[in-house]
Amino acid sequence: MEEEEESITRSLLLKQKLDSNHQWSSTSDHGGVQLSESSSTTTSIVVLSTLVAVCGSFTFGSAVGYSSPSESGIEDELGLSLAEYSIFGSILTIGGMLGAIFSGKIADFIGRKGAMGVSEIFCILGWLAIVFSKAKCGRLKEFEAMLQILRGENADISQEAADIIEYIENLRWISEDGVLHLFQGKYAYSVMVAVGLMAFQEFGGLNGFSFYTSSIFELAGFSSNIGIIAAAVVQILMTTLGVLLIDKCGRRPLLMISTAGTCLGCVLTGFSFFLQDLQIGKEVIPILVLIGVLVYLGSFELGMGGIPWIIMSEIFPITIKSSAGSLVTLVNWMCSWVVSYAFDYLFEWSSAGTFFIFAVICGMGIIFINKLIPETRGVHLKKSKHHLLISNNKKNFVIYGIHHQCI
Repeated sequence: MEEEEESITRSLLLKQKLDSNHQWSSTSDHGGVQLSESSSTTTSIVVLSTLVAVCGSFTFGSAVGYSSPSESGIEDELGLSLAEYSIFGSILTIGGMLGAIFSGKIADFIGRKGAMGVSEIFCILGWLAIVFSKAKCGRLKEFEAMLQILRGENADISQEAADIIEYIENLRWISEDGVLHLFQGKYAYSVMVAVGLMAFQEFGGLNGFSFYTSSIFELAGFSSNIGIIAAAVVQILMTTLGVLLIDKCGRRPLLMISTAGTCLGCVLTGFSFFLQDLQIGKEVIPILVLIGVLVYLGSFELGMGGIPWIIMSEIFPITIKSSAGSLVTLVNWMCSWVVSYAFDYLFEWSSAGTFFIFAVICGMGIIFINKLIPETRGVHLKKSKHHLLISNNKKNFVIYGIHHQCI
């Protein structure tokens, strides 16, 4: 009797809710409910809301891929050195770290929707700054005046202005090759280097450490708040160190050290969870996990975080650089999604095994960098259309017709 009354009450409540929303109608023939015509409106709203939500990811992808095809123009127009452009290419990661520090508090204070709105304000301001700061076509007098202001009142800008004008004129005669041209034999090595770096960057466990930092610390019995703050501080310091060393030490050495460090971080983290599974060393497990996570994140920011994007922009000729940037960014996001999606399943399967898998991939990355990645420090290639070649039995390579030797 009670079950019958409960069923009737539940049915009445459901009917009242459905009628008030005008989205469902009761059907006595089937003993259930059916979607009304207004459900199509609901579907449209859901689709629109989803599109709005993914605008943030689209904006981030645009920001990540922006520096590659625009490298030559930025260096020419602003006269940036390699060190200065390296800062430009890697500064996105610093903004990401600062955003990670404050995003949680902002979301708690004004809600998730409000936090998304705040982040979009910065994106809009950034792109507006780019739009209104770009050079105006054909306005040579204004161009020279702005260049004089940029370089100083007493600086001689004649040669630099002539070089910029010549470069712009040359661009008019260069046709941009499409994505399909990337799969020609002459670009095979460049594509392999760029795609390989992006794959190892993500499959080495970046999103596992970044997105699930709190869960890792909590499972190991360490304070997640302290751990996250420590990780943010280490990342900022190591990113700064990487910017200072990139042109002094070169790309390859920093990549080797960075990848070796991420491998060590994965081993330490995996070993700590291995001890936890064996229920031994309970006192040292939290500290060991903290060290492992900090070593991984710090090492990643030292080189693997930004250098792959810099190398990618340096090994493609200008005729294919935009298409290459799109392809490589797409590969990076695909690999990022795979790791983010699979991490929970892997972690449930084996917490220790997950990080040991990442360690193996990082170890493979060391071999890949040692065997295939060229040193591009100090090579200015923006005006050449030649491609990158490499010898299988000698670490000699030609980037756009300029001979170099790997370290």
